[in-house]
Amino acid sequence: MIWFSPTRPSPSRLTFPHPRRHGLSLPLLWNSDFFSHFFVFVFLLLCNLSSKYLEMYTRSIEDPAGFWSDIASEFYWKERWGPLVYSQNLDIRKGNVEIEWFKGGMTNICYNSLDRIIDSGDGDKVAIFWEGNEPGFDGTLTYNQLLSRVCQLANYLKDVGVRKGDAVVIYLPMLMELPIAMLACSRIGAVHSVVFAGFSAESLAQRIMDCKPKVVITCNAVRRGSKVIYLKDIVDAALAESARNGILLDICLTYENESAMKREATKWQEGRDIWWQDVVPQYPTTCAVEWVDAEDPLFLLYTSGSTGKPKGVLHTTGGYMVYTATTFKYAFDYKPSDIYWCTADCGWITGHSYVTYGPLLNGATIVVYEGAPNYPNAGRCWDIVDKYKVSIFYTAPTLVRSLMREGDQYVTRNSRKSLRVLGSVGEPINPSAWRWFFNVVGAARCPISDTWWQTETGGFMITPLPGAWPQKPGSATFPFFGIQPVIVDEKGAEIEGECSGYLCVKSSWPGAFRTLYGDHERYETTYFSTFPGYYFSGDGCSRDKDGYYWLTGRVDDVINVSGHRIGTAEVESALVSHRHCAEAAVVGVEHEVKGQGIYAFVTLVEGIPYSEDLRRSLILTVRNQIGAFAAPDKVHWAPGLPKTRSGKIMRRILRKIASRQLDELGDTSTLADPSVVDQLIKLADC
Repeated sequence: MIWFSPTRPSPSRLTFPHPRRHGLSLPLLWNSDFFSHFFVFVFLLLCNLSSKYLEMYTRSIEDPAGFWSDIASEFYWKERWGPLVYSQNLDIRKGNVEIEWFKGGMTNICYNSLDRIIDSGDGDKVAIFWEGNEPGFDGTLTYNQLLSRVCQLANYLKDVGVRKGDAVVIYLPMLMELPIAMLACSRIGAVHSVVFAGFSAESLAQRIMDCKPKVVITCNAVRRGSKVIYLKDIVDAALAESARNGILLDICLTYENESAMKREATKWQEGRDIWWQDVVPQYPTTCAVEWVDAEDPLFLLYTSGSTGKPKGVLHTTGGYMVYTATTFKYAFDYKPSDIYWCTADCGWITGHSYVTYGPLLNGATIVVYEGAPNYPNAGRCWDIVDKYKVSIFYTAPTLVRSLMREGDQYVTRNSRKSLRVLGSVGEPINPSAWRWFFNVVGAARCPISDTWWQTETGGFMITPLPGAWPQKPGSATFPFFGIQPVIVDEKGAEIEGECSGYLCVKSSWPGAFRTLYGDHERYETTYFSTFPGYYFSGDGCSRDKDGYYWLTGRVDDVINVSGHRIGTAEVESALVSHRHCAEAAVVGVEHEVKGQGIYAFVTLVEGIPYSEDLRRSLILTVRNQIGAFAAPDKVHWAPGLPKTRSGKIMRRILRKIASRQLDELGDTSTLADPSVVDQLIKLADC
């Protein structure tokens, strides 16, 4: 094992116990002469890699300004930043929370993602392999071609009045036009807000009303698996809702996705709706770059919180650019010959950092897949891996568990010999899924980068570096360069050594988000007030005797479903909007595939009987208001909810009931009505 203290790394503390303790497949017996020599070789190799990591990590902590300045200098800056590389205040007791990196430096992330790569001689290198929903339906863009397409859209946006600092909402599926739209916005200094094309009209309207965009970009429909989703209809409903609240949009740029729906069948509002194919290709394929300050906004991405209103996480340009590119390079051991596929949607932060910006900033070739991972069968992922010779495959534990249930035969029918590094994102991966991913998918030869990070962090925070040290299935292992994780107790005191508690980070890093759009007070309250002086992640964490970090899940009222954070208050708000729902309380429970599922306790209006039709109606209400991914997995009828005498719902008790941990309910005598607990237990299977 490698053991080190995050604040005091020391190469002298390297130790390597028996690999079998980590579930790794070994070709020979430990005591054989061959393996003894083999292990010495691996030991020396790992020591060298680990020493390099510790050397870089130590410098990143002791000299963050010098460390990150050297890395930032590898990118193009129209003007270099000033003598102060970064400034920060994470302690609300000392004033407003503020983080700045490379302020005064003028750059552009689109230029660094495309023009800089082309200028280096890689213009004809494939930037995007696009795989359609239907097998055999695909496309390719080189870096030269991608830049031309980006410039055409950027010129169109400028022509219709989009200026530096203006917001543009993007509601697109995984077509090539989605990263094109993101890059076009960043090229002209506009702030893009990508909304996952699975959100409902009401959720989309909330985001439109909050950021007040100049343009909405969408497509008429998408085919995902065998199902057609009519995105333009959802946008129409969202724009109507926005208009009723005083937010009017003049332009809805719509891409005709003819494989899903012809334009003749698309509902249309003349004067507002514009077909992408009718206007964008007419514009020049070159577009001047808008140079922006490192601290100018790059994008807004809304994420659920512990209150009903989504939070507009704001990332700025320079620090995010440097951090995402660097984390991609090291966490995946990226090489120019790699073909990289991240299965995430660009509607989430993973798609921003590790589908679009991180890979392209490194000049990588990426795969973008439009369809469902199990369509037309559970072997589609591995068909795609073999087709494009994917060497780095990054996905969510939810997908790993889902494919694991389908059986090994869908994996082993394909070669997968091109795979070199695997990655996991969105939630802690359970050890059994980790082992299947390693042994079956990776054929026991591909290290797994089990990454921990968040929408707010911009990039990886705790992650293995391939080959740098032995892994433990389910552990995110050690912090990335510049990251100082600490585990604190309920009073905010740091705990040393082997322990469990709340995961915080002290000191800032370049990729950190700067605020919540229009609500800096909420930013400070949510992330910096619980433990003053630290960024509080909202996650529980343990550290073992070897110094490895293990994430234990959310400790606030947020549920992590398939890697998507969903606020319990948001789901509860949707449920109580149903005319027959008097009250609702939502908790997270373990789910075999999703990681966490949504479990809803619902109290009905007096006189309304329980029924399956009503249960389905309640679930449909959530689907319509938020999206299918937020639909409760279980609706538990509740004559009442366990509350204290002051009216606070005891969610701890609800979690135990939902998880069937009935012997761990604890003391219920302090409840206003303790009998409610027995009633809920009796209705558990109804």
